Amino acid sequence: MNCLICGINGKMGANLVELLKGDKELNIVCGVDINCGGQSVPVYPSFDKVKEKVDVVIDFSSPVVLKSELLWAVKNGCPVVLASTGYSADDLKLIDETAKKIAVFKTGNFSLGINLLVKLVKKAAQTLGEGFDIEIIEKHHNQKVDAPSGTALMLAESANSAFDDGKPYINGREGIVGKRGNEIGIHAVRGGTIVGEHEVLFAGEDEVITLSHSARSKRVFAVGAIRAAKWLLGKPAGKYDMNDVLDI
Repeated sequence: MNCLICGINGKMGANLVELLKGDKELNIVCGVDINCGGQSVPVYPSFDKVKEKVDVVIDFSSPVVLKSELLWAVKNGCPVVLASTGYSADDLKLIDETAKKIAVFKTGNFSLGINLLVKLVKKAAQTLGEGFDIEIIEKHHNQKVDAPSGTALMLAESANSAFDDGKPYINGREGIVGKRGNEIGIHAVRGGTIVGEHEVLFAGEDEVITLSHSARSKRVFAVGAIRAAKWLLGKPAGKYDMNDVLDI
């Protein structure tokens, strides 16, 4: 099937291009990127310029392009794999509305290991209960523009589901904040070339349980996105994530 890569000239776009060389199921026919050119396929500055027939879009760009991308996808009946993070509340609402018309795949992280970690975090929260405080630490490279990471929010939501979503999120702490309450703490670290590290602490009386994941290369995310794109073809309108693909 024919694939359009949004953000084709970015770092993740480069990973996708490399991984899809010689692929017998997914063929890159064009890209959309603010930086045009530099590829063996046409690269357009916006979706309204696209001329090729496209069966699926993989987007590793930014939320800035989301509205025009989804309008184009609906018009062309084309499923979309959304691999960006940093979406606003309005963006998320638009994604939900679009998923009523076409198949939309969205997840905060495409790594198999991370999605397994999400499941383990929920199980730990259910088992340990209110007797353990929950803290999440995420680490990424110094070029990442959003915080906390989409994966950190996935992990927080997974833990919180064990408590009927009753725990508020506190992003970092500063000053005299008083005793810890019922929250889930989320902390962002930015530095160097860290690909992505996530750690969930369950701190109880006299013991601490730590669940963690470390990505050593961005290729793991590209591999997951390709797998999702192949899986998405032919699916009815709806919003899907890695749980649907991996059945875990």
